[in-house]
Amino acid sequence: MTDPSDMKEQLEVLWLDPHSPDVPLDRWQDLADTSLDPNPFFTPGFLQPYLRAFPSAAVRLLVIQDRDTELWRIAAPVGRRRAGFAVPIPTTWTSHYAPLGTPLLRDTSGLGDITAFLEAGSGSANLMAIPFLPCDSRVAALIEEIAGFESNWAQSLSRAGHSSGELGEGQYNAAMSGKRRKEMRRQLRRLEDHGPIRTAHLLGEEALEGFEDFLKLEAKGWKGRAGTALSSNEETASFSRHVIKNRSIHNGVRIDQLWAGDTLAASLVLFIEGFQVFSWKIAFNENFARMSPGAQIAAISMRQNLQNADFLEADSLAVPGHSMIEPLWRGRVDIGTLILSKGARGSSLASLAAADLKLEHTVRSKARALKAFFS
Repeated sequence: MTDPSDMKEQLEVLWLDPHSPDVPLDRWQDLADTSLDPNPFFTPGFLQPYLRAFPSAAVRLLVIQDRDTELWRIAAPVGRRRAGFAVPIPTTWTSHYAPLGTPLLRDTSGLGDITAFLEAGSGSANLMAIPFLPCDSRVAALIEEIAGFESNWAQSLSRAGHSSGELGEGQYNAAMSGKRRKEMRRQLRRLEDHGPIRTAHLLGEEALEGFEDFLKLEAKGWKGRAGTALSSNEETASFSRHVIKNRSIHNGVRIDQLWAGDTLAASLVLFIEGFQVFSWKIAFNENFARMSPGAQIAAISMRQNLQNADFLEADSLAVPGHSMIEPLWRGRVDIGTLILSKGARGSSLASLAAADLKLEHTVRSKARALKAFFS
């Protein structure tokens, strides 16, 4: 690693408007392609359509670049928001549609690049948060090495994922052994009563048509009735179509499908970034609910991932405890909100932010439990 003090004069801090036509998309995409830990949600192909659909004047793209070569070293969208209910804090920008806050970090970067990023992002309050950060990611390990900054995992959760190789095969076999394998085969036979079973794994141009099928399927289900399907309003429909189109150009999206005859039973949208796969959206035909089409497509997608020689690991992006995905994707992705602070004032604010996060999590957990009890 390069000594941070030697790097400081080589680095330049940029605060960019992600929408600006002057943003060098080639440098941005190059950083995304070479990032130490991939994040499909901080790429220009996702972030720009997302911010057009959900505009926020507070969000700026924080970039640390080499002053001489103009090579981007580290970047992430950063804005100011409440940690929980009350305490405002600068944070990498995440959302329900993008639950991953890992900054894009060039794989040749050193601690000086990260130090410059944290100093710029934390501002005068000397405080910054990185939510939905994988705890065992290489970026997280490097951030915790930064001298002068105190790091505190204020909130840690665990969501479903799966590995590759022998470990992934073991996870698959454990999930599909015994009664579950027998039951899922029985359900597939029942589904076959509605037409011949076939699966598809769509890339490139085919993924565009497959996504239109996905939108129609999602709109027919409970999300359509609740008004939360991607096609339920013009903003999310346009945003999601642009994202899929952008990612399809370089096979960065895969649409997995399960068909019964001419009827789409289930569909899963996955983002492929580097050697990792991120499960973004799932929909299934509720007329086939007794055949567990959602679980079937999750198992089919896992099998497809494991057959790819370039595959390393998968993140379900699902809420912890998800009843459908967790019994099948047996690996764990530990994530958390990492709060970085500097000095006495920053440390005090970090403690307040951590308490605020804990309070919000407790209240929301109790609210979900009450809802489940009375539903």
